[in-house]
This record gives sequence, C-alpha cells and structure tokens, in this order.
Amino acid sequence: MNQTVHPDKTHTPGFGLIIIGDEILSGKRADKHLPKVIELLKARGLQLDYADYVGDSPQRITATLKRAFASGDVVFSCGGIGATPDDHTRQCAARALGLELALHPQAEALIRERMQDMAKEQGTVYEPDRPDNIHRLNMGMFPVGASIIPNPFNKIPGFSCGHVHFVPGFPVMAWPMIEWVLDTNYPHRFQNAAWIEKSVIVYGAMESTLTPLMQDIERVYPGVKVFSLPSVDHPQYGRHIELGVKGEPAVVAQAYPALLQGLKGFDARLGPELVQN
Repeated sequence: MNQTVHPDKTHTPGFGLIIIGDEILSGKRADKHLPKVIELLKARGLQLDYADYVGDSPQRITATLKRAFASGDVVFSCGGIGATPDDHTRQCAARALGLELALHPQAEALIRERMQDMAKEQGTVYEPDRPDNIHRLNMGMFPVGASIIPNPFNKIPGFSCGHVHFVPGFPVMAWPMIEWVLDTNYPHRFQNAAWIEKSVIVYGAMESTLTPLMQDIERVYPGVKVFSLPSVDHPQYGRHIELGVKGEPAVVAQAYPALLQGLKGFDARLGPELVQN
C-alpha cells in the first residue's frame, strides 16, 4: 500500500542532510559532505537546518527517511545508492514511502550508456546480458515515481522522491548533483538580498543572563536573528561569548546598536566587534 505523506502546511521548509555509511561512524572515512553542503547553501543565501548521520542499518535508514519525507523539508541523502550488499538506501526509501522499486527507464538508458563507455575504454565488446552488467542495472532501481538526478561524473544517476534527494557518497559525484538539484528545483528559495552579521566578543557574562536581552531584540526588530556562541578555550579570545545579530543590512543597522546599548546593563566587558557579509 502506498504511503502518502502530508507535511504540515504551516511549516516553512528547511534544509536537511542525511549522511549514510558505517565508514563515517567508524572513523574509517572523514565526512566531507557537511561543510560542503553548508557552503553550497550559503552561496545561495540559504542555510542548513540539521544533519543526521546513519550507519548501514536498514531499520535506522528507513526510520530516518520516514522522518525526512514527513518533514516537508528539502533533504539531501548522501550514500548507499549503489548495488553492493551494504547499499540499502534505495530499498529503504521505497520502504519508507510504502512503494515498490522499479527500474527507471531513463536511469537504465544512462547506466547502459555508461557500460558501453567502459567497454570502449577497456577495448572490449559491450555484452548487455553479461551477469555483471545485468547486476549494474540495480543502480537504476528506484521507488516508483522517482525522478532522476543527473551525474556528470559517470552518468549513473541519483534520484529524487518529492523533496528528498538521493546522491552517491562520493563527493566528486554528490556535490555537483546537489548543486544541480538546488539550481533546478529551488531557485525561488535563493536569498539574493544583501545579508550581514554583526557580533561582539563579550567577557564575564552568562548566556542565561543575556537571554532576556536577546529575546527583546528579536521582538523589537522582526526579521533579525540573534545568536550566542559561547567558548571556554578559544585560542584568541579565551573564555567568552560571541553575541550578535544577523539579517538584512537595514534591520541589522538598527538592531546591533540596540544590542550594544542593552549590554551596558550587564557587568560584562566587551571585546572586538566582528562583521561578516
């Protein structure tokens, strides 16, 4: 039976990332996707809202994907879409949606094209019915109704099921595929307006005592986001809090002086001021 997901219509979709693979959780491989996806989103005026790391457990992958489909968020899933025994993502996506897997016609054509390219590169004859070539077609088995994500590196596509997008674990493939998804499906979400972040290093204050001031700034200046980043062993500033506001320049120009003025009511010493565009 097909499972229909109805996201909360009042929810503003965010951006999520799922990174799949035992090799990440065991430390055998270092994850490179998280900083890169943050970079790709930031270049478009967007930000990542959350990231999940999941090992090669079909049960955990299925549960994680169910949450992704139900969230209404734009979610990128990296890894596990190959055709080896430890690749479970395609099957788990189908299970999470209550759908069957089927060979996607366009994916099949691209995979066969890739196999012909490989045969030519190796100076051999392409044999479509050879067992290993038949097995490679499993990489085109996607949940029914999925659309493909082109892979400029080797033509083996990823796939999308609604707002959840599946790409390989290899960065050389995954990153241009994620860029393609963003630029093709979500240009209307890009924030082209100018954006600025202003903050100050605060010594000798506790976050809990600064919270009312932070709440007042966000209440008085809608559209501004106040942030607080504590550190206990910063190599330059030592123990401190970086307190600041971010948003459109015109609003930040009003909110930041108000934040500095509000800090005068606390027994705290202010350090350098920081600006980031």
